[in-house]
Amino acid sequence: MMMIHNPSTIAMGDHAEMQKAIEMLDEVKESIINAYVLKTGLSRARLSHLMDAETWMNANTAIELGFADGLITRDAFPPKKEEEEEETEEEKPDEEETEEEPDEEEESTEKEKKKDSVHSMLFSRKATNNALLNKLERHYRKPKTKQGLQAEIPMEEPDGSRSADEVRDRLNLMKKFL
Repeated sequence: MMMIHNPSTIAMGDHAEMQKAIEMLDEVKESIINAYVLKTGLSRARLSHLMDAETWMNANTAIELGFADGLITRDAFPPKKEEEEEETEEEKPDEEETEEEPDEEEESTEKEKKKDSVHSMLFSRKATNNALLNKLERHYRKPKTKQGLQAEIPMEEPDGSRSADEVRDRLNLMKKFL
């Protein structure tokens, strides 16, 4: 997995100190974008958007976008001594067993399975937060009355659950302090 994001810092002081911190973060972001442009060939605007969204990507997507050069596989590393011993013991066929050549159909099926199991992935913090909030809202939606108005529900249900609006308000309050 790889994640790209905007630079961050902690600052303390008056408005002049805060402005210095903002300018410093802007410069750091520009230098990061410069490095990403050289590495990936993507546009500055696209890179800035990906950083703003705090973008996560798997290895295949990182390669596709130019952030990575290739995959590191287990085959790239020599096995440890214990693993070598286990492999040699497991690789010895029993006297009764014989190795069969896999036919072309089995080989292509295996390749398709491997191909299907490695999906490209790209997601952002904003999209993930929105999806979570939408699920919470659907799950905790207030029931509607016959007139289409929301029924009055106490602040906390007997089972301890809350409405989606209450959960959203609570999450927004917590964001202010994080």
